Amino acid sequence: MDVISTSAPPLRGGVVAAQGWRDVAFVHWRVPPEAVAPLLPPGLAPDVHDGTSWVGLIAFELRDARIGPFPAMTRWGSFTEVNVRLYAVDSRGRRGVVFRSLEAASLPAVLAARAVFSLPYMWARTAQRPLPGGWEYASRRIAVRPDQLGPGFRLAVTVDPSQVVDDDTARFLTARWGLFESRLGRTRWLPNEHEPWVLHPARVDSLRDDLCAAAGLPGVTSRAPDSVLFSPGVSSRFGRGETI
Repeated sequence: MDVISTSAPPLRGGVVAAQGWRDVAFVHWRVPPEAVAPLLPPGLAPDVHDGTSWVGLIAFELRDARIGPFPAMTRWGSFTEVNVRLYAVDSRGRRGVVFRSLEAASLPAVLAARAVFSLPYMWARTAQRPLPGGWEYASRRIAVRPDQLGPGFRLAVTVDPSQVVDDDTARFLTARWGLFESRLGRTRWLPNEHEPWVLHPARVDSLRDDLCAAAGLPGVTSRAPDSVLFSPGVSSRFGRGETI
């Protein structure tokens, strides 16, 4: 199995997409591996740290998304994103993220990510704003029918910028150099790289979440999280994918 490193291995074969991630809140809960396993694409197993698997609820500002050689989508490529993610490992020992859902306010970005990368992006009204000592993030998925209410999310965190977190748990949850996606019944690996995260301790002041339950993980966010971190952000690049 790959050793977890805070520095990414270099991409091979060129960059197929790039984007910036800013003001990132990482909120995580421990979950039994058997709760995660049925939610993973074929060929993957739950990645386990300290005896459990983990589910993450991640909120941030995505900036200047770019696909291939095209310029950044300055109008449609910047928005608040909220995602629900799991952690998996393949038969070659590669550790990566599995996204259960990704909320985004840009419909063109949602359609592009679904078409190009087969990622489960959802069109939503999303926003974030600074608070004294922290940040607030919010999302409401746009329902198919106007009389329905889509899953919602609201999170407020306070950050301690005077301290930096660099321990085994923080590295396991954030130093992920690829993602797994499912396309036409086959599982693919998409590598990515960015500078090492600078992580600060944070606390959840308030949380209201429907997204984890909608992603097949009911009850997880009804209890206190097991890890809360914050980062000012990184600039990420994605390489060419391959079928596992």
